[in-house]
Amino acid sequence: MTSTKLSAGEARAAPILKSTLRVEPLTCAIGAEVSNINLGAASRDHSLMQEIRSLLLKHKVLFFRDQEITRAEHVAFASYFGELEDHPVVGSDPDHPGLVLIYKTPDKIDRGENSWHTDGTWREKPPFGSVLRCVECPPVGGDTMWANMALAYEKLPDQIKNQIAGLRARHSIEATFGAAMPVEKRLALKAQFPDAEHPVVRTHPETGEKILFVSIFATHFTNFHTAENVRYGQDYAPGGAQLLQYLISQAQIPEYQVRFRWKPNSVAFWDNRATQHYAVMEYPPCHRKMERAGIKDEATF
Repeated sequence: MTSTKLSAGEARAAPILKSTLRVEPLTCAIGAEVSNINLGAASRDHSLMQEIRSLLLKHKVLFFRDQEITRAEHVAFASYFGELEDHPVVGSDPDHPGLVLIYKTPDKIDRGENSWHTDGTWREKPPFGSVLRCVECPPVGGDTMWANMALAYEKLPDQIKNQIAGLRARHSIEATFGAAMPVEKRLALKAQFPDAEHPVVRTHPETGEKILFVSIFATHFTNFHTAENVRYGQDYAPGGAQLLQYLISQAQIPEYQVRFRWKPNSVAFWDNRATQHYAVMEYPPCHRKMERAGIKDEATF
């Protein structure tokens, strides 16, 4: 009788890959916690990764607890869904390009994340999604919230849907990440990443859903000043600005949201094409260390 000796990694992975995922929806609108899985081993199992992709499309954001994985395993899991991207302002791990280190310390608590936003819409090709792992967090506080922007669009009044059907908007890194920079550095950032233009209502490339696709990065509509919208003079300016702010505010509706309490080794994987998120910064000065792998995607339509 011949026996095959498994390596330590294979021995750890085998029972996990053969087991059945447990999926618990967290709200009626968005989010599910997935258990009975190790993400370090999962990236080697095609059928399991396809199941995770299906769950992501259904729930928009997935949560995994107790993922004591290495940075290499984190990158391998995220890379299954596409090439990773660096961030021009937030630093990455030098040994793992595309793994962005979002570290807050008692003397470095910036306010760059505590606003509703979709990552990287200032790019011509915003990210597919992100895999975010908690390394260290406050004992209480520092939660992250996500909003279902397909549902936000669905619930808009019909007259608003008709009004925004063909609208496009500019998205700017200069007006957000660059705002506090010295002018020379800010202009250099804009030169590297010129303002991108996206449809206000994008189509999800896999599900076909219509997504309300404006957040804090959106500065103005580019095609609002038309005979249908402007009576005379310059009333397009307040009219467009007020409509944009109304649309941006839709992410704030609790019925579209899920809120996740972090613990070390917790992981969130979200579909950036269909969601917005908000990192709550109500916690007192302390360490909060997160590591994020952002996944590239194609242009919006």
